[in-house]
Amino acid sequence: MVSGIAAGRAVRKPRTVRTARTARTGRVGLAVVVLASAALATGAGGAYGANGGDGGTVEPGGSAAGGGGTGGKHGYSMRTDARFAPPGAFVPSAAVTYDMRLVPAGSWIEVGQRSAERGATTVKLRVTGLKAGHEYGAHVHRKPCGADPAAAGGHYQHRPSTNPADVNPDNEVWLDFTADARGMGAASARHDWNFRFGEAGSVVLHGEQGGSGVRLACFSVPFGWAA
Repeated sequence: MVSGIAAGRAVRKPRTVRTARTARTGRVGLAVVVLASAALATGAGGAYGANGGDGGTVEPGGSAAGGGGTGGKHGYSMRTDARFAPPGAFVPSAAVTYDMRLVPAGSWIEVGQRSAERGATTVKLRVTGLKAGHEYGAHVHRKPCGADPAAAGGHYQHRPSTNPADVNPDNEVWLDFTADARGMGAASARHDWNFRFGEAGSVVLHGEQGGSGVRLACFSVPFGWAA
């Protein structure tokens, strides 16, 4: 049904700063500014594609959240990754940390999604570089990340509700995990439903497991849907 995968990679050119013209020579020099902290925060691949990732792939017929169309005809598949950086970092990242003690700048996150046509959706999460032994909560949220932790909005819900009883792993996508001795963690969630058009935009890491908790970090993710 699917003939292939179209992959995209974001390529960030080296940053340079032009110096002022000197009075003696009248020549314009170029000074390359080496920003070690920015490189650490985003990785060699830039804001997307850190750690050798490809920044996300979409199968033909699939549609990314926020894009045009009415959904994928043959399902949807995506994988994207980034390294966390604080808000206002010189080189911005799709992954923002609000607590560098529990989610250090330079730590890594990867999120993948596979949705079948009119069928189930599986979301997978992997992280490295976090605080060993800490129990993290993680959920899919409705909006992309911002400098304000609240920018991601609330949890994505299959059945939107204001009833606290509907904040549960069956109605939402929960990806709680405990970082191992090396600061690594992983989680996976499967549901018999797809995301709605443009209504899932990020994964938020929380300070504790369960349905709530302080927002430690956020990763903007191009979630998609399948008709």
